[in-house]
Amino acid sequence: MNLMEQNNDRHKDDEFEDERIMRLARQDKSEGDGQDKRPLIAALLGIILILLICIIVLLLLLPARKTDTTTSMDVEELQQDITDYAEQQKQNDVMPKTPEQGAIVVEKSDITSKAPDSQQTGTPDQTPTALEPETTDKTAIVVDIEDENDISYTKEFILNEMMPFFADNNLDAVWDLAHLKRYVKLSAGLKGTNSYYYRGDVDASGAPDGIGLAIYENNTYYYGSWSHGMRSGDGRWYRYYIGADDKITNNKVYQAHSYSGQWSNDLPNGEGAEHYDVDTTKLDVRERTLQNVIGNFTDGLYNGEMYANTVDYTGTVEEWEGVASNGVFELWRDMSAIGECSVWRKLNEPDLCMDIDKDDNKNQGMRELLKPKEDK
Repeated sequence: MNLMEQNNDRHKDDEFEDERIMRLARQDKSEGDGQDKRPLIAALLGIILILLICIIVLLLLLPARKTDTTTSMDVEELQQDITDYAEQQKQNDVMPKTPEQGAIVVEKSDITSKAPDSQQTGTPDQTPTALEPETTDKTAIVVDIEDENDISYTKEFILNEMMPFFADNNLDAVWDLAHLKRYVKLSAGLKGTNSYYYRGDVDASGAPDGIGLAIYENNTYYYGSWSHGMRSGDGRWYRYYIGADDKITNNKVYQAHSYSGQWSNDLPNGEGAEHYDVDTTKLDVRERTLQNVIGNFTDGLYNGEMYANTVDYTGTVEEWEGVASNGVFELWRDMSAIGECSVWRKLNEPDLCMDIDKDDNKNQGMRELLKPKEDK
């Protein structure tokens, strides 16, 4: 029995030894396989790292490239837009849209615009600076790239071009158009003719009647209601001081003069507002000038209680009141002994008055619209 047990023990030992050897062999093989895969894994990791670096670089470069491309495209599109616009403008100018009604030339025999010989301005208790729109070199400058001799800019084209902006009360656009060479040239062509160009409604005899636009000499315009050839109803009148040829004075304050309100008999009649566009940088120190006058007008003259405001060299606006009767102001203070009279009194400060020369206290109102016989 002992011999058999010994043999069995040896047999078991042999089996254990064989199993140990097989385990060691498998372990060695496994380690060998692992060692064989390490270079491959390292290579794969290297490739992945390179790909990540490439992706990051591309992500950084693409926005800059896109910006350059977009900028180039924007420049090309802008150039194309400018080219298309210029071509369209050229076509529009050469072949303007046929107006619903052509312009007509109206002879104006009974109304002649006349420049005012003075207006109120200055410091309190001082003689105001005279306003002479007709002889003043204004600050507005004619700037235009168009050919002023281009025959395509007919009076029909110009009237139809401006009328929609008046109708929409787009006065900034009206200002811009009025300063173009073609408008200045058209108005200058009416100098001394006592006529005006008209576009709008007419009566059976062909006279302006209804709503229409007129262009006069001296860069002057009227848009509004008409009645049988006379300005009547609600209307707006504008005069732009665009250069004054060689008539240069020291006064370069006023850029434009306008009236908006009621009309009859071709003159302001009823409630209305007079306005001056003022360049305050041209005012002297301590100088002020009228900017707005609101109230009742009779045949172009101040008539009744009037409200006004002034602007001074700093841009400060002040309010004033006055009472006039057919262009003659009642005096707040009689200073005729020194040749002056106080016609405007400052609101809320009744002791502060604005004076004019006593000889100018007549025909106060829209003097540029008055008939010669009235301006005595």
